[in-house]
Amino acid sequence: MIRRSVRAAPLLGRVPTSPRFRPGCRHATLEAGENKSGHINAGPNEGILFFDNLFPISLFRLQFLVRTPWNPEKTLSSVLTSTDESTVTSRSIANPAKLLKRSRSGATEDLVDVVEILPRLKEGGAFVKFSHDSSTSPSAVQAALTSYLKEHKIRPWWNPFQRVRASLVLGRPWVEDLYRLPSTRLRVEFLPTNPGAEVAELSQEQLYSFFRPYGKLADIITQLSDSKILPKYAYLDFSRMRRAIMAKNCMHGFTVSEAQGGGKMGTVLRLNYEKKIRGSWLKDWLMNHPRIVIPALAALVAGITVAVFDPLRTFFIKAHITKAFHIEDNIIYKWFKTQADNVLTAFRHRSEETGMEAIWEDRRSSIEQLQTWLMETADTFIIVQGPRGSGKRELVVNEALKNQKYKLLIDCKPIQEARGDASTISAAAAEVGYRPVFSWTNSISGLIDLAAQGATGVKTGFSETLDNQLAKIWNNTATALKQIALEDRKKDDKDANLSDDEYLEAHPERRPVVVIDNFLHKSQEGAMIYDKLAEWAARLTTTNIAHVIFLTNDVSFSKSLSRALPDRVFRQISLSDCPPDVAKRFVINHLDLDREDADSGLKQLSPSQRRKDLDELDQVVSILGGRLTDLEFLTRRIQAGETPGRAVKEIVEQSASEILKMFLFGVMDEGAQRQWSPQQAWLLIKELAKHDTLRYNEVLLSDAYKSASGEKALQALEQAELISILSSNGRPQAIRPGKPVYQPAFRRLTEDRVLQARFDLALLNQSIAVESASIDKYEAELHLLGELPKQPVEVGARVNWLLAKLSASQAKIEAYEKETGALKKVLSSEY
Repeated sequence: MIRRSVRAAPLLGRVPTSPRFRPGCRHATLEAGENKSGHINAGPNEGILFFDNLFPISLFRLQFLVRTPWNPEKTLSSVLTSTDESTVTSRSIANPAKLLKRSRSGATEDLVDVVEILPRLKEGGAFVKFSHDSSTSPSAVQAALTSYLKEHKIRPWWNPFQRVRASLVLGRPWVEDLYRLPSTRLRVEFLPTNPGAEVAELSQEQLYSFFRPYGKLADIITQLSDSKILPKYAYLDFSRMRRAIMAKNCMHGFTVSEAQGGGKMGTVLRLNYEKKIRGSWLKDWLMNHPRIVIPALAALVAGITVAVFDPLRTFFIKAHITKAFHIEDNIIYKWFKTQADNVLTAFRHRSEETGMEAIWEDRRSSIEQLQTWLMETADTFIIVQGPRGSGKRELVVNEALKNQKYKLLIDCKPIQEARGDASTISAAAAEVGYRPVFSWTNSISGLIDLAAQGATGVKTGFSETLDNQLAKIWNNTATALKQIALEDRKKDDKDANLSDDEYLEAHPERRPVVVIDNFLHKSQEGAMIYDKLAEWAARLTTTNIAHVIFLTNDVSFSKSLSRALPDRVFRQISLSDCPPDVAKRFVINHLDLDREDADSGLKQLSPSQRRKDLDELDQVVSILGGRLTDLEFLTRRIQAGETPGRAVKEIVEQSASEILKMFLFGVMDEGAQRQWSPQQAWLLIKELAKHDTLRYNEVLLSDAYKSASGEKALQALEQAELISILSSNGRPQAIRPGKPVYQPAFRRLTEDRVLQARFDLALLNQSIAVESASIDKYEAELHLLGELPKQPVEVGARVNWLLAKLSASQAKIEAYEKETGALKKVLSSEY
């Protein structure tokens, strides 16, 4: 019969009162070993067993993460040595002393005493030191205990799939209380028994024979033969963590003898838990194949972006077109606004509309023509062309489309003038209500793409060109326009059997209208934006999604639009300056906008009737012309108190100053290069001051425009609005001032004798240079002919022609020199 005598006080310092336990001379330790030395020593006739799966390992992990006021080590230690089985905790945790007693219940000749129990909280087990008589060996105690545990499988409730196991400790266990968590991998280090002694590095077969009894091994990894790391080591990977715990606690400090392959002096095994780096084949494959992964990742990001953001962007574009979130279209807001207008500003708004009636009456035929074209199914562009300030936008948006429910206005000016790709994308998105837009990511994506291309040699496609970004914006806009055009379609309509394209073709009145303003604005700086915009507009018209109206100042718009719709005839409306009678009515109507006498409520004389200086209007309007912007400027000056004659004089002087700054002295914009010379601009100013119209080809014959770039200079001056070129039958025919007010401005500039002398001198010097170059060419040819050994008769005519040309050029140079002398006198004598 086994006598259990725990010769140690309980772990909490209390001596159990049960008669089966006698107080001894030793004290049980906690997780730091005997006397906190980190080791357990077994004397003669003593052995150590390690019990596994006594309590959950997660308790230590919880203690490591969350500090609790109670110490679970002391509590569980008292439970393991307690004899009171009435508590829930005692019934829930297997008592190793009782298990040892039950395993020896059939033996009566030997005596086994439990000396002490050392719990290992972080490993979920406990060390049990026992003593035995000389007739019993520790291996026999282990065999009996192992047989009992196999026959009576004890499974704790927190781990019902694994049973409690026990094994004899063969080495000298290290019972540390460090914060090191168990792992399935053990690092086995091979140490000498004495310092300086030789060490035997165990093979995989030897390690397998030592450690396989503690559980299934997944792998054994030995140290590389050429490794310089000391001490030598090997890795043992167990299939389960508790098997590794059992092996580590039983075999740590075990000495491999010479007979077992440990060398002449033996080899000590030192075991530690090694955190296993979990390898992932998927992660390794992704990291090792960047040429495939990076483009695939880019495609995945693009797909997610399309799936998530495109419907949201289409929704915002629709809201922008339909004005769903505009407070101005709210019914309540409209009612309050109407009431306020009736009290405060009704007359002002009515008068503003009346001020433009003269213009709209004059252009009534153009307005009706536009409205008629919008009711037809022709899939072509509508172009409204006219000089800047002729009222194109007001005519189309405010008059022709004032009853149109859905219209989208795209202004090309902010898009073209944006600096950088990000600004261009943001400007284009703002015109159509495209949001959210991440234009700044394009720069970052470009850097990532460049780095990835340098690393892998393959373009990843993370970054997108400006062309692709704009295409996304226009495509989303086309989708929103189509949804708007089809939103009123119902299943019970008479043409419900028609497809979407057939329905839109049959109902042109349902299509929204897209107005593209400032088309070809600064087109010489970059035509890509306009080309893509024209292609998108062509797709809208050919698929019957929307009507497209282009507003442009450029007379050469057909070159750009014909590339998008080469097989269509465009519908065009050309706006010119107002006739003098309409211009006069426009000014008078705006002058009468002042107001009625609010105090008396009686209508007094209108401002135009009260002024006596309006007799000058006929003469003033003929000088100023019929450009709307100039007429509005004249009206504001007259309302400010100036006479019409004085106002026009100020306008002409201001225009002359602008011409000097833009075309003769300064540059158009910062960083822009002029495509004309000051001499070329001055020649046109000088001739147009004398004549209302110049012959296009006659100008090209002048010395200033004889070069190959002469025609390009004329086109650039037309783009800058110094001149306007009139065409007939598709060819340039005549040149006129860019604005009517420029005609008197040209005369004002030519009246300045010093300015005229300066630029006439420059023109003459240019002509002298041209003639001198011609003389050099004639002389070179005469010299070549003079070197012939004989002078054939046939050469005589050529020589005479060259001599005549040389004489004529010389005569021109002499005449130019005389003129330059007179001009120099003016420059030297006048300010």
